[in-house]
Amino acid sequence: MKTLTDNFSKPVFVLALLLFASCGSMQNTEDDLRRDATDARNEIRQNHTNAADMLDNSAGYAIFPNVGKGAYVIGGASGNGVVYQNNNIIGYADLKQVDIGLQAGGKAFIEVLFFETDADLERFKEGDYELSANASAVILDKGASQSIDFQDGVAVVTIPKGGAMAGVSVGGQRFSFQPR
Repeated sequence: MKTLTDNFSKPVFVLALLLFASCGSMQNTEDDLRRDATDARNEIRQNHTNAADMLDNSAGYAIFPNVGKGAYVIGGASGNGVVYQNNNIIGYADLKQVDIGLQAGGKAFIEVLFFETDADLERFKEGDYELSANASAVILDKGASQSIDFQDGVAVVTIPKGGAMAGVSVGGQRFSFQPR
């Protein structure tokens, strides 16, 4: 039994250490976040025409340009984003995710939430917005065109940046909103 405890507690300890270390003093400034979001938006416009159309046609969107996720059985993801309405910044958002499942590794990605109607955007702006575990995201690769559909008023798009992660997990994402 001791071996089972050791095999489980060591990876959990390492994951916790990595998560706490990533919350250190190297905080991005508001300018850094806006610049990263602008870069992500430019990448979408240049490389993903189906998502670029949604930038102009949705009621609003939130871009999280640097989401990081790490997991060893228990996983977590975190990122900061910029919220737009009519292509103008209206505020900032925070993304948090905790999940559990058969998973291991780490990755970085861009995540964009597109809101179908003004009412959907208003629900997001009220705070404590949550995507359920059954929400699905379209993963965009360069040169590949996929249809992006709204589900319960929101469409989720992710664009891989780096890392490697394998496994299946169940968990939802929670967002908070701060007006500009």
